[in-house]
Amino acid sequence: QVQLVESGGGLVQAGGSLRLSCAASGSIFSINDMGWYRQAPGKQRELVATVTWGGRKNYADSVKGRFTISRDNAKNTVYLQMNSLKPEDTAVYYCAAEVQESWRLSPVNYWGQGTQVTVSS
Repeated sequence: QVQLVESGGGLVQAGGSLRLSCAASGSIFSINDMGWYRQAPGKQRELVATVTWGGRKNYADSVKGRFTISRDNAKNTVYLQMNSLKPEDTAVYYCAAEVQESWRLSPVNYWGQGTQVTVSS
């Protein structure tokens, strides 16, 4: 089994910054894509950013130029640096990882429990 544990959420004023972290642990052989998603009240979960094992990154248009995703493969950890935060960034942020476990034939997608980010105006 694999666990994803997020940290770094909180309350910040508009224009401020936060850094989210997500560490994966368990029976991990390798991790393919890692990413961040978010879900605001009354809305569907949406992609924020993803990064491949090799470092190729993808961002939602709404966060380009403000958010930066990165990962440390040695630590099985993914980060999300969020700058110039806006009230519309308020949501629960979820970490996701496509994990290849040593005993499985195919990778499995795992999710973290979510961390609240609130941006006040």
